[in-house]
Amino acid sequence: MNIARQWCEGHTTPILCVGAAPGPEGLVASGSEGGQITVWNQEGVIIGNLQLPGEDDCTSVVFSPSAPAQLYVSHGETVSVVDYRNLKSTVEQFEGVGEEEINALALNETGSALAVANDSGAVRILDLPGGKVCRTLRRHTNICSSLDFRPQRPNNLVSVGLDMQVILWGLQKTRPLWTLNIQDSLEEEEVLHQQPGQLFNPPLAHCVTVSSCGNIVSCAAEDGRVHLLRIGSGSKLEQQGSVKAHSQGASQAHFVNSLSHPYWLISGGNDGHVALWDLSKHPVVEGKLKPLSTGNDGRRRKSKIKAKHKKQDRTEPSQEVEAQTNTCKDTENMDSSEPKLKINHGEKVNWLCPAVLKGEPIVVVADQSSSLTIYPLTTQ
Repeated sequence: MNIARQWCEGHTTPILCVGAAPGPEGLVASGSEGGQITVWNQEGVIIGNLQLPGEDDCTSVVFSPSAPAQLYVSHGETVSVVDYRNLKSTVEQFEGVGEEEINALALNETGSALAVANDSGAVRILDLPGGKVCRTLRRHTNICSSLDFRPQRPNNLVSVGLDMQVILWGLQKTRPLWTLNIQDSLEEEEVLHQQPGQLFNPPLAHCVTVSSCGNIVSCAAEDGRVHLLRIGSGSKLEQQGSVKAHSQGASQAHFVNSLSHPYWLISGGNDGHVALWDLSKHPVVEGKLKPLSTGNDGRRRKSKIKAKHKKQDRTEPSQEVEAQTNTCKDTENMDSSEPKLKINHGEKVNWLCPAVLKGEPIVVVADQSSSLTIYPLTTQ
């Protein structure tokens, strides 16, 4: 494996977010505390810097797929539009589009919609160009931390939050297509596998990513797991599982589109590790688990399953209890999965950004420092 490279002197404060341009230029943008934006070329040379007004922390930066020279940056309750060819000032500012501080941005593939995740728990959808708020989606009961559009489905959006909910939205309406509470789905599994005196961190959801096929959702959570969900026909939630990825909270998870198939995933955590996973044989990805038992809104009818379990004779288990047990066994096997590449970065990970620089698949790592670290992604 090649030695890691460092990109320095682009910031004077800790870097909080990173974004990569979709085009062949290999541009990378980073945002840090205090509103600093830096754009780098694929050699790690600084193209330019911009100090955003107000000096709020930059929390997310994304390049436009339809206007490659433009990027969107969230800071405070504002989204700024920046053109990297002229970093003397912002092109435009969408002020007050966040009800409270904005945590994350996501663009759909056509660049016609920008989703904004708020501290209030609300998700706002902005029409582009112009930045007019066309919808406000409310279902999270705590901070909405991350969101991502489903590729090939520009009107489908997945959001996650510190309420431990994963929500799939159809943007034609303002109510979810389904909602899953990660904690509810894990409770029985934790009871089965818990050791005496063992404590579990709640699965507060920090980062969500959707595979390029649009059917697999991955979520990094405070319990150290990367949670996986399979979306089937009709946008229904079909299956759920997880991989125990980190010994402390998992802060980042992103599918890597530059490798051999759509199910390579990079994760980072508070344990200072970065790991590359081949999920192509995972039971959730392969669709080998039995379908989830869900209600009309996609949530598992866990209480009903528990009630049947208590009443059922042990020699004749019900089908619903059997399905739950099989899911737990599969999840136990999933925990033994090993990453194809494990990097001891040594610092808590703030952000991961897969990219291709000079034809080489890499991951950009932002930590508590003012520098970026570049690691090659080798799968052998």
